[in-house]
Amino acid sequence: MPRSHDYTGLAGASHDPVVQAAVLLVNLGTPDAPTPSAVRPYLAEFLSDPRVIDYPRWLWWLVLHGVILRVRPARSAHAYQRIWTPQGSPLRVGSEALASRLQETLSVQCAGRVRVALAMRYGQPSVHQQIEALQREGVRRLLVLPLYPQYSATSTGSVIDAVADALKALRWPPELRVVNDYHEDPAHIEALAQSIEQWWATHGRGEKLLLSFHGIPERYVRAGDPYLDQCQATARALRERLRLDDGQLLVSFQSRVGREPWLQPYTDATVRELARGGVRTLDVACPGFAVDCLETLEEIAMQNHEFFREAGGDALRYIPALNDSAAQVESLAALVQRHTAGWPEFNGCTA
Repeated sequence: MPRSHDYTGLAGASHDPVVQAAVLLVNLGTPDAPTPSAVRPYLAEFLSDPRVIDYPRWLWWLVLHGVILRVRPARSAHAYQRIWTPQGSPLRVGSEALASRLQETLSVQCAGRVRVALAMRYGQPSVHQQIEALQREGVRRLLVLPLYPQYSATSTGSVIDAVADALKALRWPPELRVVNDYHEDPAHIEALAQSIEQWWATHGRGEKLLLSFHGIPERYVRAGDPYLDQCQATARALRERLRLDDGQLLVSFQSRVGREPWLQPYTDATVRELARGGVRTLDVACPGFAVDCLETLEEIAMQNHEFFREAGGDALRYIPALNDSAAQVESLAALVQRHTAGWPEFNGCTA
């Protein structure tokens, strides 16, 4: 147990009866710059998380600091350089835009004082920093919304850990609710489907649609992680909504690391196989990512496009994430209202 002076609080803070609620959006995070020196601490924080890599700590420390952090920062920095914008990291810019538009929408829909803030699980601004800042603003009710539609211990579970660590250091923690997942939320599925249909209306429809989800090790699923089931449920819902069959809408998993088996089929192997099988135009969407980032813009739209072309295909076309689109903002606003039912700040909110 922490000693009393280990807790943080606001001495002499106002006891104004007006209670303010907040929604804390949490995304993965990003380095501050596309350079090895900026990428290294970001990767060190990310890959040190036991939720992400659950090998014995002493063994993983040796591998991480003896090998990975000596080699991977330069490779990752090169990948970030390919997608970096004048405004900065696409994930940060897109997440900030989404938070801003959600704030605007909730301010119109809800008469109570509702604050929307953004934190990054790794990097800045941290979950701990944002929760402390919200407390200083007088927030007494907090809804945490990780921007991961499908739950995994490696993503949402890690966010919950970070929130718990932040709250247990506070003398007077706020009332807390957490959105575990929204993988089958009807409004979210509709937003994804409309995004794909709008892409087809503008660019024409490819021969097949591939849904590429981020991968996790197979043994995590065997240990009870629901991620695979939730990815498959999202794919089923989209397949039904778009009226596609199993041969028209396919599922794969990307971003594997290391030598142990991850969820399959792998995206890079799938796009090569499709090209060799005669598919010339392939559309790819990534329903596990709320905002475009390194894994969508560089890994899919660039790397896998090259893999597809090298294997004989003509064009792999990436369908952008929902980002700060009106459909995503409205679906998240509705999700927030459902998860805050009973809180006075949300009484009488309109759709």
